[in-house]
Amino acid sequence: MDIEVIKKLIVEYQEFIGSVKFHRRSFSFEINARYVIVGIRQAGKSYLLYQRAHELLESGHELREICYINFDDERLMGFSAADFDMVLDAYRSMFDCEPILMFDEIQNIEGWERFARRLANQGQKVFITGSNAKMLSREIATTLGERYVAKTVEPYSFEEYLTASGIVLDKNWWYGSARMSVRRVFETYLRFGGFPESLKYDDKRDWLNGLFGRIFFNDMVVRNGVKNVDALRLCVKRLAENVGQPISCTRLSNLLKAAGYGTSPASVLDYLGFMRESCMLFSVANYAAKFAEKESVKKHYFADNGILNLFLSNPDSALLENLCALWLRRKYSERLFFYRKNIEVDFFVPDEGLAVQAAISVNDADTLHREVSALSKLNAYHPLKTMVIVTLDESRVIEDKSGVRIEVVPIWRWMINDEMRSLTLAILRKGDK
Repeated sequence: MDIEVIKKLIVEYQEFIGSVKFHRRSFSFEINARYVIVGIRQAGKSYLLYQRAHELLESGHELREICYINFDDERLMGFSAADFDMVLDAYRSMFDCEPILMFDEIQNIEGWERFARRLANQGQKVFITGSNAKMLSREIATTLGERYVAKTVEPYSFEEYLTASGIVLDKNWWYGSARMSVRRVFETYLRFGGFPESLKYDDKRDWLNGLFGRIFFNDMVVRNGVKNVDALRLCVKRLAENVGQPISCTRLSNLLKAAGYGTSPASVLDYLGFMRESCMLFSVANYAAKFAEKESVKKHYFADNGILNLFLSNPDSALLENLCALWLRRKYSERLFFYRKNIEVDFFVPDEGLAVQAAISVNDADTLHREVSALSKLNAYHPLKTMVIVTLDESRVIEDKSGVRIEVVPIWRWMINDEMRSLTLAILRKGDK
């Protein structure tokens, strides 16, 4: 690697960071902590580094202290772990201060974690991002010890998407014209997801196709040496078509075999691992299942509705449930389950006493009975504090024969913060009396 190239990149990126425009996200950095930030491509990891750089500048640091390197830069092709020290040498040959190191997409360089550990041992200020969930694995965490704070960055929440779209809400937003603006922006968010970069494009589907191509080939095929590329692609499609349905590797394998791909359950298990590592997919287990089934039969959801929608022809129901899963996972992480044992409940957070059903509409009597009955039965097995049916547009409060109270809420209200949501539900309850 040529040290002059490194010097050029350091100065070029300093100039860029000094002038870059971005929307601030509600992410709080500890003053003295080092960070490993992981998330799907285009979730906003780089812009979070830019945000942190500007916070440091506002606190009195100088731009020349920032040493940012993006390892997705094609000028760094051939860069290896042995070249990391060259970055430090290049910086110190130009500046007489210690750098604040920001390394973007560092997972591209094999052996990066040992260098990161050494930097921490030397007391360097370091911020690292990557598009591979393996960076949060136990193996790497052991190598890094407790020297770094690990955080996951996701595409915009609906609230963040509203803010980035220029919509700021007060507590009475549903009474005025803002309500229609929220509903209009939600329609785009539902179908095209929350990738920050997508807001710049009118043809969001075309941009999403390009993004999926990069995730698929760079983060799944090339990184893992996948030979049967068509089988992996079909596996992604079948998972998209079965969002919200518990499915096993054996079942997925059979679906691929029916399409002419002789793929074993073991290969499908590998494919699921590749999708999770690329941060494109996450899985939810059945709370009511025995241990073996908990691990083998799960629901799988996509990290963004825009990617999911690329594979669907009649998407509304799947997109609604996927969005519910995203919102709940953002809030409850590994505490989120579904419940399936004689009854089916879409989402269950046992330690919060929360159960959620996702349904486009409950105006149909049979649908309403099914959703209410499932929640009431779960409440009999596991007493619940909150029961919600999330719909596309309907609002009301239902009380069953036993006195159980169930809130029916439009998803575009439900995803707005707890304070505003509680105010909305108070209005709904008042109107129901």
